[in-house]
Amino acid sequence: QLQLVESGGGLVQPGGSLRLSCAVSGLTLPGYYAIGWFRQAPGKEREGVSCISNSGGSANYADSVKGRFTISRDNAKNTVYLQMNSLKPEDTAIYYCVTIEAGCPRRTDLWEPDFWGQGTQVTVSS
Repeated sequence: QLQLVESGGGLVQPGGSLRLSCAVSGLTLPGYYAIGWFRQAPGKEREGVSCISNSGGSANYADSVKGRFTISRDNAKNTVYLQMNSLKPEDTAIYYCVTIEAGCPRRTDLWEPDFWGQGTQVTVSS
């Protein structure tokens, strides 16, 4: 049974950093799946943040996080990470780890998640 378990969220000041982790079970990476991160802020729709291919050879990002966030995967640990630097209050959201069997093209609105984790809260505030 596939499970995605996120961790690493919390409260951080603007300009700070956090690293989110997504532990994957029930599926041996790299597998056939790209892995991505989505987020949902209060009162807003969920949006794609970052996605990494099953090989780890390519990654794409939302324009709002380019240059600040970095996605990576450690297939030996069956874990995907999202390093978030220079955090802004507008990054406040619940962050979800997802599988994307169809892959992750450059346009984030074309990402089609198949399976979702339970989410982890990130709050950026002074």
